[in-house]
Amino acid sequence: MHIGMAILWIMFLALFPMAFIWLRRAWRIFVKKDYSEVALKKGEAPPNPDKWAPVTGTVNAVAGLAAVGTIIGVLLFQVPEQSWTKWAGITLWGKVFADFLVSRQAHPF
Repeated sequence: MHIGMAILWIMFLALFPMAFIWLRRAWRIFVKKDYSEVALKKGEAPPNPDKWAPVTGTVNAVAGLAAVGTIIGVLLFQVPEQSWTKWAGITLWGKVFADFLVSRQAHPF
């Protein structure tokens, strides 16, 4: 086994906890109405987290479902590594940037 294959395995296995955490956050925001993880900046919630909860919940739900879709595609449909690594990378970076933008909009200064 070469280093490229090891990195692919690590990346694939990392999708499982990421999908779980993101879907759990969406569940907490939409179902339990727990806004403690909404638009955090330096670990603090904004003054009005209920305003930003739908946006943050949607970002988490979409990213979690995309990660689950990637996992299912790899396991059941044997999607080529060139495709699923692109999906995983776009999902991860899209989630990071979207969370950053939401947190900066929710905290004016």
